[in-house]
Amino acid sequence: MLQTVLVSSPGSWVLRHPACHRGDRQTNWKCRFIRTIIRHRCPRHDTRHLGKTRMLRKIQLCLCFFFVSGILYEISLLSGCFFSYMPMSKHFLTPEQVLNLGKSIIFLETTERLEPSPLVSCSVESAARIYQDRPIILFMKGLTNDTAMDMNSSYAAFSLLSSMKNVFIFPLQMETIFQETPLLQWYNQVIPEQEKNWVHVSSDASRLALIWKYGGIYMDTDVISIRPIPEESFLAAQKSRFSSNGIFGFPAHHKFIWDCMENFVLKYNGNIWGNQGPFLMTRMLKTICNLTDFKGTEDHRCQNISFLNPQRFYPIPYPAWGRYYQVWNKSPNFNNSYALHLWNFMNHNRKAVVAGSNTLAEKLYKTYCPTTYEDLIQNAELNDFTLSEDVV
Repeated sequence: MLQTVLVSSPGSWVLRHPACHRGDRQTNWKCRFIRTIIRHRCPRHDTRHLGKTRMLRKIQLCLCFFFVSGILYEISLLSGCFFSYMPMSKHFLTPEQVLNLGKSIIFLETTERLEPSPLVSCSVESAARIYQDRPIILFMKGLTNDTAMDMNSSYAAFSLLSSMKNVFIFPLQMETIFQETPLLQWYNQVIPEQEKNWVHVSSDASRLALIWKYGGIYMDTDVISIRPIPEESFLAAQKSRFSSNGIFGFPAHHKFIWDCMENFVLKYNGNIWGNQGPFLMTRMLKTICNLTDFKGTEDHRCQNISFLNPQRFYPIPYPAWGRYYQVWNKSPNFNNSYALHLWNFMNHNRKAVVAGSNTLAEKLYKTYCPTTYEDLIQNAELNDFTLSEDVV
């Protein structure tokens, strides 16, 4: 009688039989027979064992996939092309959370005004439309606490901007912004009430600190975006050999911006308009670049900074600012421009966009900030109706 012992070991069957150790022909066929039986038995055992292992691994992979997918979905709500899916939850985000998303477009309102003008609204809306994958942030000094006004605000333009998925409106808290920058010491010593140009000076300082800390693009609130800016580190030439600070962009912690903040404090003179703004940018650029006149529409580059041609943002220079509010026989196409600066400081709010006026500015509103323009028309119609009732 064939005596065979099958000893189970992890993952295998071990055959122990004396026939398998003798060399005669009779016993060899017995050994082969036993091995054949075992080979048919072992796969069934291993298959069941491996099947369970594979199933467990598949379950683990599925769980991991759903877990990771959930995290990625949450992240996607705060960035890129998924801004369109972000609901009311955006109003609970802090400035740091939004700024840390990177590549923000930053606007500042350093007056106490809470109702954005149509030009401010158009600037923010046009940026939100051109840069749909980037957060657009309007900091307002008039907001005195961390709670942003909701979409039901009595301020129409405020509600209009708040309803845009990638637009965020936050209080401008300068002491927080200036932390860990050379500007904090200056801010703690300066007396705003005694400053002649405090609204402009505080804006000049705030934009430097925000771009240095978080990176992105700063724009004045009278800049209408018409196409994306392809540069990451850039200054805008207002004219040959002279830089504006009305629009510029840099990655976070760029040395040039840090040097500008240090020079801001070292050469501070708040009585000279522009000394902390365009003149600061120009003198700092001259320390690292040999500035020359622009020829045609080419840009200049110095070290890792692009000095962009005046046509990029200032195709209509400041002495001719009134042309934005005139009717043109043939409107310019601005093919060489990324955005248009409407020179509101020169305007002093004397001229505004009037619905039906057919001015260049009105056409820009219609094209690049249509929601603001529609609101403008509705307000004009409401005012006309109110006036007509008063006359009656």
